[in-house]
Amino acid sequence: MPLPADLDQLDADALRRLLIEQERELVWRQTKIERLTHELALHKRHRFGVKAERLSTEQVQLFEETAEADLAAMSEELEQLQPDTSKSQQPKGQARRKPLPPELPRTEIRHEPDSTTSACGCPMRRIGEDVAEKLDYTPGRFTVERHIRGKWACAACETLVQAPVPAHIIDKGIPTAGLLAQVLVAKYQDHLPLYRQEGIFGRAGLAIPQSTLAQWVGQSGVHLQPLVDALKADLLAHPVLHADETPVAMLDPGAGKTHRAYLWSYSVGAFDPIKAVVYDFADSRAGRHAQAFLGDWRGTLICDDYAGYKALIAQGVTEAGCMAHARRKFFDLAAQGQSQIAGEALEAIAQLYGVEREAAELDIDARQRLREAKARPILERLHAWLLARRTQVPNGSGIARAIDYSLKRWAALTHYVGDGRVPIDNNWIENQIRPIALGRKNWLFAGSLRAGQRAAAIMSLIQSARLNGHEPFAYLKDVLERLPTQPYGRIGELLPHRWQPVACA
Repeated sequence: MPLPADLDQLDADALRRLLIEQERELVWRQTKIERLTHELALHKRHRFGVKAERLSTEQVQLFEETAEADLAAMSEELEQLQPDTSKSQQPKGQARRKPLPPELPRTEIRHEPDSTTSACGCPMRRIGEDVAEKLDYTPGRFTVERHIRGKWACAACETLVQAPVPAHIIDKGIPTAGLLAQVLVAKYQDHLPLYRQEGIFGRAGLAIPQSTLAQWVGQSGVHLQPLVDALKADLLAHPVLHADETPVAMLDPGAGKTHRAYLWSYSVGAFDPIKAVVYDFADSRAGRHAQAFLGDWRGTLICDDYAGYKALIAQGVTEAGCMAHARRKFFDLAAQGQSQIAGEALEAIAQLYGVEREAAELDIDARQRLREAKARPILERLHAWLLARRTQVPNGSGIARAIDYSLKRWAALTHYVGDGRVPIDNNWIENQIRPIALGRKNWLFAGSLRAGQRAAAIMSLIQSARLNGHEPFAYLKDVLERLPTQPYGRIGELLPHRWQPVACA
């Protein structure tokens, strides 16, 4: 926390409060540094002590790229926590980076001072330049950006002027925002592991090592996290949310095997004009993860009958059920020809969905009035029919279980009728989680808890960009270019539902 400029004018109470705040920040910062340092040591031990024979070749490659990304991410976080004075005292003697291949096409980008007249009024003379090369990529082709910063000097007053170094996500690194966006989109949307990307880049003329790609992924994830936090804050400002979860395998490197973790998905209501989804990776399906994500939020949550959500309902969250889940239980029986009663239930539920097709384009109040007029009578008849049929079927049968599910969930299943903001089912969030389920075949597993959380964060931005009609590569490339100079108070401008590409001059 920076000290106020009027420090000498503060009274004793103000100085005492300032001292307490400074002490709290110091304790928080030191605690986080110690936690990250400990976590970094554990990751290094797992990274360099792993026994390859206990994992398949593909598993080893995925584990190694995860470890490299995690190490880079923790190092980046630690660097951000260090005082500014320590950043200027970088260790010397580090290996110099190899120059980029001379055969790659190059584009010169010149940076010159706004004025070449010195303070004494004399014109300056150009005495040299600094050149920094950045590696850019478009599918199938590498190019090099040559950033040339001219040096201008005044012989009279011995003044030296030079344009500042352009800000980049990875300070002093070679990748442009476009190359970083390509790596992230390929990994988290196209589900291409980094060792496969290394081969693809090799065919384009430069095989970037998997370890280097992993470091870029880890550092990019750290810089994108504040944007994901802002997306989550926007999501939690809405009164209606969808929630669902899907299993993802997570590696336990010490044991050489995986265990079941979960990717939780939350999105704004299907009828809301704002489209946003946030994924939250957790090492279990325990309800505490949903409680931790939603925090003090109290609105209407559309979810299934999973017990993990029940604590939220007890704390004041309003539950809305999913009619598609109830329908599915009857559909499975009817599809197998096991129950004529199930077919009758499907006919009634189809009438409810017919009302929803009429209501889809209406505003909130008109949708609620239509439901009251048309859907509520259907639901009343369906409820009476379910109660009557339940007395006619044997306990423990498939149709009995299907009827019991609907009757037990009746209040939640019918909540949507009295609230035009709430959809009839949870299909909206299930559609948002489908890309994750498809990608699992290529992932094999999440390499660590941190890697799963990083994947969830970046996929939140990619999927939200897609929901808002943006091409994910174009969105991420622009965001990564603007993020280093974007004021923290205006970071919301870069969220997918607010983002506007910079117009070309």
